[in-house]
Amino acid sequence: MTDDRLARLSETIRARRGADPHTSYLARLLERGRERIAQKVGEEAVETVIAAVRGDADGVVGEAADLVFHLAVLLESMDLDFDAVLQELERREGLSGLVEKAARSGVLPPAQGD
Repeated sequence: MTDDRLARLSETIRARRGADPHTSYLARLLERGRERIAQKVGEEAVETVIAAVRGDADGVVGEAADLVFHLAVLLESMDLDFDAVLQELERREGLSGLVEKAARSGVLPPAQGD
């Protein structure tokens, strides 16, 4: 279910990539480049956090939707899609968060009981 929705979102973004930037927010965003897209991802992430801190569940849902949309645009701008993200999540499934993070940073977590 979720994969289908994310796939449809990615397909819609890909289809509108060549639209007129004067009439399409998405085309305008893509035309402005990856730096602007990444900035929008950051803005939406912050707005999601603010809504969460305020306890605004409806706000979190709306801002999270904006965040996912802009993340999808960022992925598209890099010729990626949610499949790559979902594959990475699947790879991490069953790993301790501390162990997985340590593997990425090169710093081993303290052993149990330390």
